[in-house]
Amino acid sequence: MECYMSDVLLLSVQYGSYISIIKFALFVVLFFAWLPLVGWVAKDATIVGTRETLWAGIVFAAGAVAAIIWLLVPIFLVGMSLFLIAAAVPVIIYLKHRDSKVPDPQRILTPQFFKNLSSKKEKKEAVTLDEITFVTAHNSIVPTPESGTAEASSHKIAYDTFNDCVWRRASDVIFSPAPPNYNVIYYIDGAPQKQPATTRQQAEQFISFAKKLAGLDVNEKRKPQRGRFRVRRNEQNTEWEVITAGSTAGEQLRLKQLMQQQISKLADISLTSDQLEQLGKVRELKQGLFIISGLKKTGITTTFYSLLKNHDPYLNTIITLERQPSEDLPSVTQNVFALSDSSTTTYARKLQALLKLRCDVVGVADCDNSETAKVACAAASQGRLVYVILETENVIKALGKWVKLVGDKNLAVENLVGITSQRLLRKLCDQCKEAYEPNKDLLRKFNLPTDKVKVLYRAGKPKTDKRGRPVVCQACQGTGFIGRIPIFEIITIDEELRNFIKQSRSLSEIGTEFRRAKMRYLQEQGLRKVIAGATAITEIVRVLSIPEAAPRKTPEDT
Repeated sequence: MECYMSDVLLLSVQYGSYISIIKFALFVVLFFAWLPLVGWVAKDATIVGTRETLWAGIVFAAGAVAAIIWLLVPIFLVGMSLFLIAAAVPVIIYLKHRDSKVPDPQRILTPQFFKNLSSKKEKKEAVTLDEITFVTAHNSIVPTPESGTAEASSHKIAYDTFNDCVWRRASDVIFSPAPPNYNVIYYIDGAPQKQPATTRQQAEQFISFAKKLAGLDVNEKRKPQRGRFRVRRNEQNTEWEVITAGSTAGEQLRLKQLMQQQISKLADISLTSDQLEQLGKVRELKQGLFIISGLKKTGITTTFYSLLKNHDPYLNTIITLERQPSEDLPSVTQNVFALSDSSTTTYARKLQALLKLRCDVVGVADCDNSETAKVACAAASQGRLVYVILETENVIKALGKWVKLVGDKNLAVENLVGITSQRLLRKLCDQCKEAYEPNKDLLRKFNLPTDKVKVLYRAGKPKTDKRGRPVVCQACQGTGFIGRIPIFEIITIDEELRNFIKQSRSLSEIGTEFRRAKMRYLQEQGLRKVIAGATAITEIVRVLSIPEAAPRKTPEDT
């Protein structure tokens, strides 16, 4: 009996020698480390909007079969390698599939994702979901939806989009269909910046979410719609306007950030000392007509308001007529020509009715027809100072357009006291701009003194760290520019210039005479900013090159 028991114990010891506790523990750790991947895939697939049951089943089946094979393979390392490969391959395939269905900020297998993982600074600056709150047009806060729902997916897309565009300082965001995807464009400091395209599914989810926030009809995809909502981020509210329009390729969306602008004084809008002196003299006039000209989105409304604010509201009664006021002007009576007015009157007739009231200074924000121009001319001849906005490229073309609108050159210039035209230039980022020695031929082309201009500046080139990773300037987010500055053409018209205009045969003759009167062209004013290191020559070329072709329509234009 004793001999039998000793044989059993010996066999037990020999059998036990085939099982390694360390190897078994490693098997258990890797197996249970893999199991949460199945749950993550199921949860992520639901958020992304793909088939969660199919993908979770594939990942689970691959891992389970690989674990069994590991146990059956006699060589431990070979079995472990097979398990790791078989468990990883379906997960990698899923990640590639889900990355194809989400916008770039949400993708995982990208260089930017790994860069964010390795950068502690960016991790520290990352914003959590709770820091952005959406507030509807009806002033209701949108609660964060439950994870795994379709609403959660739309909410996440909207969160990522707004977090990205706010960080990049985008004032406008445009989603336009370009089958099979959607193109995304940010306007940063007035310049369009193309972003990675997004899938049609992601874009449609975002558009529907934005329309719900703005209180628009989600099912209406062809007629133009317009609404507003707010985004609360880090206890700061920003208001956004939603503009939609249909097209044959799909629904278009434009988001426009409505910024609260502080009305500037003339001394604060980057005028040169002589320009400031010129406009200061206009304030002393008791009657006349002054034209503020420029293209859309070049700051002409800011200049318009600054000129009105230049007058003492206690000594003058100031009124305006506008279609869509940008800001409330204190001590100024702002009159709005609403859509409902068009059924009973015209813009010119409403202006004429307002002029029957006592007023000293009049601002006409939208003078785009002959009838309105003639009413403004009449007002300027009746003891009022009238400011008019015209959409044109420069001072000479503004004068030509004004004469054409009035229809009579003598009448058009009889009370004309001055014209401005302007552009907005992006300012170079002080943190990353680069100095360089300019080419002398280039200086001659722009009529710059080759002996005096030794250094110019341009936007900084992309840089990398010691590991070859791109380093993005945190001040300008890699655009090379931050903020904008205006440049102006200004001419004030005295009696001598007025008589010359009446007798002139062409606009080119008038331009030559304006030049003799020391008017500096926009290009010259821009080059002054270049020499001062505030902007780059490439920016002058970009802003002052006017394309002949008509600009592409956006939802706002529609």
